[in-house]
Formats: sequence, structure tokens, C-alpha cells
Amino acid sequence: MNATATLDLAGILSLYDSSILQARVKLARHADPKYDIRLIVESGFLPEFEARQNRPVFDDCDYVLSFLGEQGARSRFLRCTRVEGVAENPSPYPQGFPYPEMEPCRYRYDLRAVEVLRDLEGRLVIDWGASTRSWVQWLNPDKPKAVVEIRVPGRGIDFPGYDDVFLSFSQLAEIIEHPEANPSWHSALSAVAGIYLILDEGSGNQYVGAAWGEEGLLGRWKSYAATLHGGNKLLRAMLDRDPEGYRRFRFSILRTLPRTMTPTQVQEIEGLYKKMLGTRAFGLNGN
Repeated sequence: MNATATLDLAGILSLYDSSILQARVKLARHADPKYDIRLIVESGFLPEFEARQNRPVFDDCDYVLSFLGEQGARSRFLRCTRVEGVAENPSPYPQGFPYPEMEPCRYRYDLRAVEVLRDLEGRLVIDWGASTRSWVQWLNPDKPKAVVEIRVPGRGIDFPGYDDVFLSFSQLAEIIEHPEANPSWHSALSAVAGIYLILDEGSGNQYVGAAWGEEGLLGRWKSYAATLHGGNKLLRAMLDRDPEGYRRFRFSILRTLPRTMTPTQVQEIEGLYKKMLGTRAFGLNGN
């Protein structure tokens, strides 16, 4: 839903837990021109990323409200944490972190997730204000952060057109789990059969798949959201070796087809794409 002009972040907090307004609370807006912070968030590494800092930015506060920087000054709420402590000279980023080349940081904070605003994670968007370069600011009720939007559950990603689909696994799962927030996706994907591609961004391996039947692409992609591997033998084996590997999957559409086509017709076209991309010999297709 769209927020009214009088709604602000401190007002939202007062409705959920007014005691936090008596504590020392900082707001952290994560945005970096060199790195895709959204990828870090969607890969599950926000806690590791946010904990490591080159300056003692969280030494003087009790709580941190974290936000993802979006277009302009828009800032999407990610989580609320309590500052439990800090250590110096932390170990390198853990295996699987999207940007292992990031410089080592001096401090590593112990940030414990709390329940405050938990149901608004990913849904609450505020206006950070004019100074987006000040990525850490104090929560100050006298300098309100206007609420721009509170979305219905789910991320509500806009459907970009079949040719421009490039979804992370977490985005796909959100779309499948929350049809009310993503009606254009459900309508578009269920309207067509098609040939799709799953890319493992870590290894570069590719899997070509096909979808047909009453729910078309939507029905096939639902199986990945439910099982992670969609029943595919090589994908299942890969995830047995690397259970977190699904976080690196990216879904795209190679070709849409009429839903009236028979499974045999769709599979013939699927086989052509497997040949063109070499996914039997060098990818994740076992047949």
C-alpha cells in the first residue's frame, strides 16, 4: 500500500516497539557503485557483510536498522539488529561470499537479529533524504524519515518482459510464494510454454529445461522453488555436494512457446538448445 505523507520511520517503530525509541539507534544504508549489494543480500551474506567495518561506526549505538539503497534516496528495510560487541582483525569473508576480493576490515561487530519490524523486512521503504553519502545516520524523531511505501507481503517485482527475465533463486521463490504481490509474473509465466536456462553464476555451468502443460513456465518453476533442483539428476547431485549452491542460480527464458504445443514438440526444441549451448557435454544436462 502507499503510505500517507505523515507516516515516518519513528512513527512506525512506536507502533511496534516504542521502547526502542529510548535506545541509541543508528540507520545504515548499504549502496556501493563497485559491488551489487542486492546480490550480497540475496545470497544470504548480509550479516557477514554488515558486521565487517573499517571504522568503529557501531561502537556508540545499541541497535542498527539496515536498509538497501535503491533508486535515488529510496531505502528498503532489511533487518533490525542489536549490537552485542566488536572484535578486531576478523577472518576473511567465508567461502561463497560473492566478492572475496573485498578488502579485509579492521572490525567485526556481533550484530544479533531481533524481532523489531520483522514482518516489514523487504517491504518498508523510506526516503533517506538528500545526503545519501552519509550511509550511517542516527535515528532522530526530530528529523523524520518519511515512509515512501509499504508493500504487500512479497517483493512485488515488476515483470520486465520475457526477453529480459534474469531472476536469482531468492527472487524466483518470492514471486512463487507471493502471487498477490506479483500478479504480472504469475499471469505471464502461466500463459506460455517455453525453454528456459538456469545459470550457476559460481561455476558458469548451465542447465537447459523445458516447460509445458496447464501452468506453463510457472508450473515448472514452482518445482524449483519447492525442491531447489526441480527433480533434475545433475542439479540434485550438485546440491548434494554444495547445499548452498542454489543461491547462485539465475533463471532466464530462452524461448516462449504456445501452451498448446505437445510435450514431444517442446522437447524437440529443448534438445536443439542443448546442442547449441553444449549443456550435455559441458553443462548440467544429463540427457
